[in-house]
Amino acid sequence: MVAREQVLEALKDIVDPVTGQSIVEHHFIRDIVAKEDRVSLTVVTASEQEQHRFQLEREIRELLSQSGVKDIHIRFRAMSERERLEAGLGHQAATEHNQQHTEPPTQPQGHGAGLESNSLLTSDTKFIAIASGKGGVGKSTVTVNIAAALARQGCKVGIIDADIYGFSIPDMMGIEERPQIVDDRVIPIERFGVKVISMGFFVEDNAPIVWRGPMLGKMLRNFFQEVNWGDLDYMLLDLPPGTGDIALDVHQMLPQSQEIIVTTPHATAAFVAARAGTMAIHTKHEIIGVIENMAYYECSDCGQKDYVFGRGGGARLAESLNCDLLAQIPLGAPDNHPSEADFSPSVYKDSTPTGQIYNDIAQQIIRKYE
Repeated sequence: MVAREQVLEALKDIVDPVTGQSIVEHHFIRDIVAKEDRVSLTVVTASEQEQHRFQLEREIRELLSQSGVKDIHIRFRAMSERERLEAGLGHQAATEHNQQHTEPPTQPQGHGAGLESNSLLTSDTKFIAIASGKGGVGKSTVTVNIAAALARQGCKVGIIDADIYGFSIPDMMGIEERPQIVDDRVIPIERFGVKVISMGFFVEDNAPIVWRGPMLGKMLRNFFQEVNWGDLDYMLLDLPPGTGDIALDVHQMLPQSQEIIVTTPHATAAFVAARAGTMAIHTKHEIIGVIENMAYYECSDCGQKDYVFGRGGGARLAESLNCDLLAQIPLGAPDNHPSEADFSPSVYKDSTPTGQIYNDIAQQIIRKYE
């Protein structure tokens, strides 16, 4: 069993990257709860920079793991004005430090042009956010298959796994490698002709992400600005379910983005999905259409369709949002074998009936942008 005192002893040599002070000695570690092999704590830091918080989190996790802790939960909180003064860091100095490290330089080393000039945000890329009102409707499965279908049509496609807490895109696409950094830019992983970036690439052992809203927005902006995407025709953003911070950040960063809403045929799922659609409308983002996932189960022997989650939810949602019902996708999973070189748990092959449905969705998207 790990005690509070053991936690503090394990972390005593870690220093805050801004103040240079021990996070234990200067009481930057708060709210410690130690129970058996589980520890949760709060870190108070003067820096709002993701790289500093990543550094602290990595050091804390490493040292606590060495002390036998298996379940580690870390929260970060910015220092209050009073805490900055007590740490000997005036408000102006802290503000200048955060601005210096959060704003991308105009001339990074190793580049001829600044990050902003290479940013995806300033390109001609067409942005499509894939949204849902609730989890469990297959939104991420829809995202990876639309992306793969667009790539099969000859389009240059990328995916940002913007579901920071519930990242799943790498696993769904069978991606096992990690991105490399070349000339200070992250090189996305390419799979099925689709370039992918995800929080899952930067988290060890499927660890949980314990962040508040501002950190999420900054991480998302880094995905846009600090990744070398090259030329893309389409960028798909797999949003978290609901209408929280990430969805708001996407709407603010990408006023030109359009949306696809994913639901199941169940009346309640469609009712909840309408909130995501209404949010898009209120923020003046066009809805490309609705996709009804798990629309029916088709018997492989006789071809009979069983509507296990009800009928009509997608059509009613599309009507209420004044947009098209792009497709009704059957309940099922790709029949992919792990021994295949291009194995993935969730991407349907071009030759399969469901793969053909996604090809039709991709063609509809392309026509809408013509």
